[in-house]
Amino acid sequence: MDSLTQAALGAAIGGAIAPTNARRRAIVAGALLGTLPDLDVFIDFGGAVENFTYHRGFSHSLLVLAPFSVLLWLALRRWWEPVKDAPRRWLALISLVLLTHALLDAHTAYGTQLFWPLDFHPTSWATLFIIDPLYTLPLLFGVIAAAIRPTANWSGALVRSSVLVSTLYIGWSWVAHGMVKDNIQQPLAEMGLEDAPVFLTPTPFNTLLWRIVVMTEDGYLEGLDSLIVDEAPVSFDAHVFDKQLLLDAGDVWAVEQLRWFSNDFLKASIEDDRLVVTDLRMGQHPNYVFSHVVAMRTNPGWAAMPTELLPTNFDRGALSAIWQRIWSDSSD
Repeated sequence: MDSLTQAALGAAIGGAIAPTNARRRAIVAGALLGTLPDLDVFIDFGGAVENFTYHRGFSHSLLVLAPFSVLLWLALRRWWEPVKDAPRRWLALISLVLLTHALLDAHTAYGTQLFWPLDFHPTSWATLFIIDPLYTLPLLFGVIAAAIRPTANWSGALVRSSVLVSTLYIGWSWVAHGMVKDNIQQPLAEMGLEDAPVFLTPTPFNTLLWRIVVMTEDGYLEGLDSLIVDEAPVSFDAHVFDKQLLLDAGDVWAVEQLRWFSNDFLKASIEDDRLVVTDLRMGQHPNYVFSHVVAMRTNPGWAAMPTELLPTNFDRGALSAIWQRIWSDSSD
């Protein structure tokens, strides 16, 4: 999720758990801890693909964050008075802020390496868009109110309620994900694609309109499903690309890495004799967020080259179209 949301979640957890006399300090500490795992974005891992695929790696691993939480708590218990006064609460606070950061990120399409350094595909439940006001605003409301009146009788209850409301919203996102999954079973079965790889993710800033990507033998299908108005079976647009490109360049490290990172939800194309690999999980045809130049054509085959992230063309009109599509049936 975005940095503001992670800080708000950390601050809300701090305000919910800390003793009344330390609530304001806990809110600040929670906000700082909530942004800590994302500081890996400032690390240069050596290339565009490396920076893309190593982000949300070690700093988001539950196997790292759990012991780090204990070590940080031990250090603070030795040097900081609030932790000395309520050590158990602060152990819970520190651990929950750091662990929920990683778990919240796993709900987005990007993917989070929850079990680094074990060799698992990044976890990408993709039930939330990376920025979702309906998740963030309750947290901000509770945190701001608790920070203004930290010792009020209602302060702790309010900030705990804000965490509960946002958590219930995550629960709703899973329900919505399941509804969309059910909605696409019939059209996929009719096309003989019931066993095809499928990726579902909400469109920007909401959980009402969902984007569906289905990988096929000659490319992929892309469709939209509004939980508000769509009653007819989901319809798909077909996009073709040469899948042999990914196989021919399979010995190029960047191609192998991107295939692992995206779980093969990729397309490939050739631009100026360079191989471009695009992650299909983020964006929407024809504008995707992450397209990397990964190899140069040789005779024969492909040769690795310094990787490059191509610029993204954001279409503000597309956001307006998404909003309208939530409320307008695809058959209109």
